[in-house]
Amino acid sequence: MDIQKFFELSAGKWFSQRTSHHLAFKQAESGKSDIKIEMLSAQDPEVIKLCEQYEVDPALAWGGARVSWDGTMEWDQEKHAGSSVLVPIPDPEKPNEGQLLRDMGYAEKASVAGRYVMGSDDSFTLITEYETMYSEERIWFASENLRLRASILKRFGGFSMASFCSEIRMGVTKPQEKAADTAAKN
Repeated sequence: MDIQKFFELSAGKWFSQRTSHHLAFKQAESGKSDIKIEMLSAQDPEVIKLCEQYEVDPALAWGGARVSWDGTMEWDQEKHAGSSVLVPIPDPEKPNEGQLLRDMGYAEKASVAGRYVMGSDDSFTLITEYETMYSEERIWFASENLRLRASILKRFGGFSMASFCSEIRMGVTKPQEKAADTAAKN
């Protein structure tokens, strides 16, 4: 599977359950989120803006995705909500690898570019090195409507965290459905 197909399969509404282990504190916590993944075309202004921000030719992007989340973690019961635009840029010499541009990182709330690898088992692995930490996340489909994610987060000179998520598809919004909905309303 290539990166574009992986993103297309990921589009939709998901319910995510997460268990995180804070290794230094020997504590675990659980959380849940609603996640929405929308595909963006290569001509989408957000895709073009992100490419320009990283000085990448927008013609190298086939498109991207907007990921939105709304959830809670057990320890604080506060709402954790936000969204991020993701734009994969395949390596021309290694089509199953590339750069993933993001307008907001996972571990730090700033723009960040990571690298990805599509495995021979159709898994997507994202590796991001921040100034103060390292993050690695692996995502794969157990079935069409069940995605699994495992991640590690290591702060340089400090704590480590490991997480596991199961995500159940709750609905799909396909481009043709959006077009039909828009036409029906007009």
